Amino acid sequence: MPGEFRQHLFPYDHPRLAEVRGLDPYAYGEFAKKPGTFTGGLIEGWTPLYKNDFRGITEDGALREGLYPLTPAEPGEEAPVAAMVAAANDLLAVLDDEGRERICFPVDAVEWQTWANPEFMQFDTGLRLDLQPQLVREKALALMRASLSPEGYELAHGMMLINGFLGEVVGLESILNEFSYNIALYGTPDPRAPWGWQLYGHHCALNCLVAEGRMALSPVFLGAEPDEIDAGPRAGLRGLFADRVDLGLRLMAALPGEQRRRAVVYERMDDPAMPEGRVHPGDERHLAGAFQDNRVIPVEGVRVADMPAEARRHALAIAESFVKPLPRGPRAARMREIAEHLDDTWFCWIGGHEPGDVFYFRLQSPVVIAELDHHCGVFLDYDTPKPFHVHTVLRTPHGNDYGRAWVRQWQERRAR
Repeated sequence: MPGEFRQHLFPYDHPRLAEVRGLDPYAYGEFAKKPGTFTGGLIEGWTPLYKNDFRGITEDGALREGLYPLTPAEPGEEAPVAAMVAAANDLLAVLDDEGRERICFPVDAVEWQTWANPEFMQFDTGLRLDLQPQLVREKALALMRASLSPEGYELAHGMMLINGFLGEVVGLESILNEFSYNIALYGTPDPRAPWGWQLYGHHCALNCLVAEGRMALSPVFLGAEPDEIDAGPRAGLRGLFADRVDLGLRLMAALPGEQRRRAVVYERMDDPAMPEGRVHPGDERHLAGAFQDNRVIPVEGVRVADMPAEARRHALAIAESFVKPLPRGPRAARMREIAEHLDDTWFCWIGGHEPGDVFYFRLQSPVVIAELDHHCGVFLDYDTPKPFHVHTVLRTPHGNDYGRAWVRQWQERRAR
């Protein structure tokens, strides 16, 4: 229901808001580290994880080799590399020497793994856009636009616009705004060699790498609280995750009763049958979020290959809804890759599966993990998940998050 979130506004002087109102991103980052607080506990748990040598998410701890051979893009599947190189160079050109030094990292730098989706700045990687001149912000958006599909750009930028709207609604514009995001470049923009960019902040994190005309776009985190703008010049922006929500419900409705029962691993979003820690204080039901680059995530639920044809179509449509930020060519390549592993793809569910219910689902194969979860309140006041607060995560397991498998192959060839 449009505007439902307004029933859950904190009072303006509530400590949740008043204690941090007016802080700049760096002051708030320090405030968030306070021991014993919700945010401090998250930071303490996440900080050591990114330092681990990157291997990739697996379902059983065994890394599958050979899933991502670095071959030139097939005809019609090329990434828009020339436009991306031009946009990246335009961004670098408007920075001073200090800015260029701060934004640039080696293509295989561990800093890739410092991205996070909360509003507090845990790692100050690259440049913080809300502290940059307008021209730098415009060039950063132009790089996003040059790299993503039109609908992908609108989706990602929509997360940023909603973040700014949320900041206005709760009076925290200094830490929640359209540009409260960090951007970094990895490698040297080049037509063939691996390089990429990263943007991350509250409810929007994108990691994009190109090599040999191909594109890897993961990890990707997109979320919104609320999933709409109901006032101001952007009023009417809403339902940005409606396709993913609807497809999940359609898939569940298409399953025979026995398969639907097996797909539902827990009937409630916070179920007494869950093991300790299954609902994380920050990620809630997500398993593949920030800093989980090497996590073992066993498959659960129902194998897609065993589903009726209609349900299989919905499963592939879910995958496509998650990879739609990719431009047309790389999206076709990614969907071909996902379809080739359909026999080893699984789907699971937590929560209700009727229209209007809140739920979690995960589509998982050796080459993709796509998660959607309805969340509890963070800057709005509710302690059970609501349909208007959505988090989604996209991963490329077995080593090609951040295009890392391609980078390693490129480096190995260059070393011969």
